[in-house]
Amino acid sequence: MPVPAIGPSLVFYDGTCGFCHGAVQFLLSHDPSGAGFRFAPLEGTAAARMLPPELRVSRPGSIVVRTAEGSLLTRSEAVRHLGDRLGGGWRLAARALGLVPRPLADAGYDLVARVRHRLAPKPTQSCPVVPAALLARFDL
Repeated sequence: MPVPAIGPSLVFYDGTCGFCHGAVQFLLSHDPSGAGFRFAPLEGTAAARMLPPELRVSRPGSIVVRTAEGSLLTRSEAVRHLGDRLGGGWRLAARALGLVPRPLADAGYDLVARVRHRLAPKPTQSCPVVPAALLARFDL
């Protein structure tokens, strides 16, 4: 169950990446109430409104998280935040990742980001590939 906070974190993801779609579906399944996360594709109007141009253009490994407090997180810092918000064993994994020096953790993130398109097939439609009932949790 996600950690209670002021509100949900907004997860910006690559809407053309199958691996990213899988990550979004994983977060949706672990946050059934919607209290922890909302979602928006990096290619969408919400990202254009809320993210600085350098994050939209560079797409730092395909994920950017805007916390409920308004901080923007990328790469391993974003992954740690998501794990912490998920709670349980995911929080423990996030805390363990926090023990890894950030440059090393970011290098691991970058490695996965470089091969992510080979890890899962490209979705047949652009973001999101989710049941209609969950579309309300997306800012397109």
